[in-house]
Amino acid sequence: MYCEEFVPEDDVLLRARDRAAELGCPAIRPGAGAALRVLAAALSARSVVEVGTGTGVASLWLLRGMPADGVLTTIDVEVEHQRAAKAAFAEAGLAPTRTRTIPGRASDVLPRLTDGAYDLVLVAADKHGYPEYVEQALRLLRPGGVLAVDGALHHDRVADPARRDELTTVVREVGRSLRTDDRVVPALLPSGDGLLLAVRR
Repeated sequence: MYCEEFVPEDDVLLRARDRAAELGCPAIRPGAGAALRVLAAALSARSVVEVGTGTGVASLWLLRGMPADGVLTTIDVEVEHQRAAKAAFAEAGLAPTRTRTIPGRASDVLPRLTDGAYDLVLVAADKHGYPEYVEQALRLLRPGGVLAVDGALHHDRVADPARRDELTTVVREVGRSLRTDDRVVPALLPSGDGLLLAVRR
């Protein structure tokens, strides 16, 4: 699709994507990554949380949109994935102070982060945990901050009411919940595998 190739990925991103394939972990698609970079730049996002580091593909897109003094806090239960992400950060020439990698379960880490202190939160981890992660993200965001949920179309299954498997249902309900939540202004972009956005009022 043209929009997925509109902003091409460089060698650092491509290598991080290759590592994701080798480790069998999902990576955000280029179109959604480019959208995240634009969001981070538009917000001048200095404090960002990422749920699901993977091998650093989405992290790199976010960091490239953030100001030079911005810090990305990224959480993943898989230490091996974070090790691969750190290699990507080093290849990109990022100072170690730009990232804070926290190994562990997001359900354990997110409650320890400061309320209302973040400009952007990306949820891109285990979809079973999306309802909890989204609720925690709304607590973390400042007014005007943005929640981004990757995989919101779940391989185009969410839009098909006949699809009722567990994961599709979970992701669909997250979208429905945000659509009717008075705390946010939501939108769903078709970039990547669907990027659900919500601005905190």
